[in-house]
Amino acid sequence: MSALRDGAGEAFDELVREAAAAVLEREPGTLAYACSEVGGAPNQRLFFELYTDRVAFDDHGRQPHVRHFLSASGKYAGNGASTASDRMPASPPPHPHSGSQGPDFRYRP
Repeated sequence: MSALRDGAGEAFDELVREAAAAVLEREPGTLAYACSEVGGAPNQRLFFELYTDRVAFDDHGRQPHVRHFLSASGKYAGNGASTASDRMPASPPPHPHSGSQGPDFRYRP
């Protein structure tokens, strides 16, 4: 989650739109990349990112458009802002119900 300074939302959102377009166009290992305003908190944004694997995640962080976004987004940061993404563990813990690595996202009617 990112906290923005007052009045920075529109400019930050434009920066996100530019970054998201580049991510989705140039990073085949990125399955989802989205940012949303937090309801009732117009100066907060929540990011959701999903990658095919750890390699795709690491590759994402090395892309020029991502590095530009991280550098440019700092000027919109408010108090308590977190512009650095949390790193996922190298190996996700086993899902308690599937016995396999990582979460079990299978559809069950």
